[in-house]
Amino acid sequence: MPLTPIRRPLTPSQRFTQLNKPEGLSKKRPEAKLTEPKPKTGGRNVYGRITSRRRGGGHKQLYRIIDFKRDILDMPARVQAIEYDPNRTAHIALIAYSSGEKRYILAPKGLKAGDTIVTSNKASLNDFNVGNNFPLSIIPPSTKLHNVELVPGRGAQLGRTAGTSIELVNVENGAAQIKLPSGEVRLVNPNCRATIGEVGNGDQINASLGKAGRNRWLGNRPRQRGVSMNPVDHPNGGGQGKSKGGGGRQHLVSPWGQLAKGFPTRKRSKPSSAQILVRHNGRKPRGQK
Repeated sequence: MPLTPIRRPLTPSQRFTQLNKPEGLSKKRPEAKLTEPKPKTGGRNVYGRITSRRRGGGHKQLYRIIDFKRDILDMPARVQAIEYDPNRTAHIALIAYSSGEKRYILAPKGLKAGDTIVTSNKASLNDFNVGNNFPLSIIPPSTKLHNVELVPGRGAQLGRTAGTSIELVNVENGAAQIKLPSGEVRLVNPNCRATIGEVGNGDQINASLGKAGRNRWLGNRPRQRGVSMNPVDHPNGGGQGKSKGGGGRQHLVSPWGQLAKGFPTRKRSKPSSAQILVRHNGRKPRGQK
């Protein structure tokens, strides 16, 4: 989706704002039966304590219930509209099955209103069109995928953000090899389902908000650097200006001492590590030859 041209620079916000141009998006309200309330928490838990920092405010939103399982088999569905979803970077598609049931799915690149898609466990060479959903075991290698399951029947967990695609490397020895956008190659069950194509709205990453207020509309509060605080407020605080002894020359950490940069957050003993063939940095996991 192309970006809007740069606006007349009459104000600082107009000078730097560059947003996605919503061509082909429906202007109607979302399907009422496929939405549910999304109460604001401000990053606070049930005790009123902040557990997720820098959250609050923002425009009121309705959550769109997305069908990540695609469990209605061998029944064609017609795309009725491509809609904006405030809860994710990708756009969503409203589809209606021949039985009359409606559902939301992530809109892949190239899908438009009026197209027909299907979910099935069998396919011919002409069936691997954008938006169709099949098990990995019958999809040809080197196909671009999104909405890939990690566990059969659980629903899609991989490849859901705008502009993302996952490559099916091969299916052999009872396992499917997939290459993630990070470069990681891992094994998954070949019975896991995936949708053909890449997620649409890839240009959203090039958008420029233009002003701080638009970020507040999204529910993001300001972020204060730890090095600009006092030592009593943050481990990285203190010093006269940008000092060499403190104020950021030490290892950057969170307010509670957790390393902020370069710290491995994945547990070495995680069972699913055995399914990783190549990590995102190109190295093989420990214990593999």
